[in-house]
Amino acid sequence: MLRRAARPLLALACALSLSACSSPEPTPPPPPGPSTYDGPWEVLPERGEWVDPGPFETCTSLNAQAACGAPETFVVAGCDLNSLRGLERQGAIYRAEIRYELSVEGGGTRAAPGSGGFQFDGSGRPTSVMGRTPSASSVEDGRFVLSSEYARTPNEADRYTFTGCHAQGPQRFTGCFTWCRNGTPRYRGSFRAERMTWRQGEPEASGLALLSESFVDRGTPVDVYVTHGHAYVVSINAAGNPGGLTVFDVRHPRAPVQTATFQLPSDGYWNGVWAKDNALYVASGDAGVLVFDLENPARPTFVRNLPAGTGPVNVHTVFVEGDRLYAMSPSPDQETLIFDVANALEPRLLARYAYRGSGATGYPHDAFAYGGRLYINHMTDGFLVVGLEGETPALLGRYAYAYNVSHANAVGTFQGRTVAFEGGETLGAHVRVLDVTNPAGIVKVGEYKLRGLTSVHNMVLVGTRLYVAHYHEGVRVLDVANPAQPREVAHFNTFRETDPRRTDGMYEGAIGMRVPGDGHVYVVDTARGLLIFDAP
Repeated sequence: MLRRAARPLLALACALSLSACSSPEPTPPPPPGPSTYDGPWEVLPERGEWVDPGPFETCTSLNAQAACGAPETFVVAGCDLNSLRGLERQGAIYRAEIRYELSVEGGGTRAAPGSGGFQFDGSGRPTSVMGRTPSASSVEDGRFVLSSEYARTPNEADRYTFTGCHAQGPQRFTGCFTWCRNGTPRYRGSFRAERMTWRQGEPEASGLALLSESFVDRGTPVDVYVTHGHAYVVSINAAGNPGGLTVFDVRHPRAPVQTATFQLPSDGYWNGVWAKDNALYVASGDAGVLVFDLENPARPTFVRNLPAGTGPVNVHTVFVEGDRLYAMSPSPDQETLIFDVANALEPRLLARYAYRGSGATGYPHDAFAYGGRLYINHMTDGFLVVGLEGETPALLGRYAYAYNVSHANAVGTFQGRTVAFEGGETLGAHVRVLDVTNPAGIVKVGEYKLRGLTSVHNMVLVGTRLYVAHYHEGVRVLDVANPAQPREVAHFNTFRETDPRRTDGMYEGAIGMRVPGDGHVYVVDTARGLLIFDAP
């Protein structure tokens, strides 16, 4: 997930800033690795997370000033408005890829990606545009205009307007986009939008059987850990509904029982969770790492928060490997905290690692420890490989690509090579397969892509199966015995437009996942809560 400050506005995090989810300035790739790759797979070219598709519409005739004043009154010349009459609107949620045209110094424009969305009620009227109540919208009388406003400050307001132009069927259309500030055009561009139903021709499920579904009332659920016969679900703040911890007894996976719910005053952004022995570790956006005692698994007891004796620390995710706990902290210092947890209930801070490369703008979001190395997703800085030998962690290599927002990873050994499965969190993010055997010369050898309007979130590697929580695309299970050619073997579409609490944002659907080896797959969906499946 994105940084703590952006997450509560689920639908707006990518929409309100060109850099929130898709950096407008592509991150330059790192220096090339060795001239000779000695692995068994073909090296694939790296084209970046977003490739400019060219304009979706010719929007030069759009009166941008009119879009800032009364967008509901105009149309774009050359559009086929009759084609838009057949668009499905009743209860529909659409996601949009925006192609901004940004002015450059000296004249001309360059393209940059953006993300947006809109939602309709059962009668086909817009209820949300860019996560806000629609204003000045018209979807009747020969027009298709969707607009909303966002008050940035008491004296500064933005307006976002989508003007439909051509439909390519009942669930897809293209048009023009305008972003105004205080009545003046700020950015403009074109867009394509697609209804977030399941992929064309795909059934709800294949190879995964849903055993149970348990709603999580506290906040927006985002992650889960399973141990001692219980599932520990953490949630982040939602509008008027603080996050926290919800505990389910899952010893009977067809009939989970909620046994406890927990939160701390003024501390409801709990985004990650892990356990070791009788200790549960929760990543808190306000209090660092929260430690709970699981002596009674059904009712954890809060023990302490870490690191002790410091001011507020934002910890976004946690990971345990052996006797080490890794806590990824976006602020205040953009660092990874490393604890000794040989005594699980009394973690001891050992070291801190902060990436300070030239032009660094990101922070550690997630990490995976494997074979004496720590693999860190450092958001806009790319994917880092850090050596853990000695007292001071050291950077061994970095893999970056255009518009990268490196978010999650899992690492294993295949054909004697160390392979990392890396995923971003942005428009069009997908799974990359990286040969990281030589950290100084990382290469891409495979990838797995679905629709360019959705994003990956988390992933779990078990043997030769990669389990992916893929937001709108639900749960995806890949056979990666040949990592260069990931092959989907099972799926379950968790996203449904009709679910209560659904929004038009990017961060909707399957978000958290664990495969603890008990024959089941545990998935957290942002609206549906805890879902338990039979493992394929």
